[in-house]
Amino acid sequence: MARAQFQKGQKVWVESVGAWAQVESVQPVWAQGFNEPVRVTYDVGLGREFQAHELMSPVSNPAMLAAGRNWRLMRARNKWQTPEESLHHPYPGTYPVIVTDRADWGGWRVPGAEYDRDPEHIEFQARLIASSPRLLALAERIIKEVDTASDDAPPVMREMAREAKDIIKSISEIMAVPGEVGEASRTHPKPKAA
Repeated sequence: MARAQFQKGQKVWVESVGAWAQVESVQPVWAQGFNEPVRVTYDVGLGREFQAHELMSPVSNPAMLAAGRNWRLMRARNKWQTPEESLHHPYPGTYPVIVTDRADWGGWRVPGAEYDRDPEHIEFQARLIASSPRLLALAERIIKEVDTASDDAPPVMREMAREAKDIIKSISEIMAVPGEVGEASRTHPKPKAA
């Protein structure tokens, strides 16, 4: 027996196509003598019917948001150039490293050639990435304050809170086949289509 795992109008990730789609119709296949459908397929407007195992739905994973609270910017010694050879860099002889783990390893680094090509741009990226957990916390505070006083909040703040919720949702949601939510929360998220 089969049960529908997605609903009409639901946004799904179609793994085999690598694209987002919306369930246009749920198509149960009935057999005589059974009270439930024997198979359920989904029309998502991509030219063929898909089975549930080919589709994934977004699942919120708040642990991913909490994991980024202690990111920090460190400087590593440039092994490819001496400080004299890199005087055009903002910090000659070093390059930025974003540490995203409690220990001083794991995170974001940039290849030396890329850093040398545009060091100011890479320095900006490093500061932005290192500040992103604080910006996320600020967005969460805005949402909380607007939710607390939703009737009294100015329309601009309500719109900002709505946008912040969308941003946080795009960060915290991962793709999961229905019924495998626990397993999916331990894996990395699928890339989001724009």
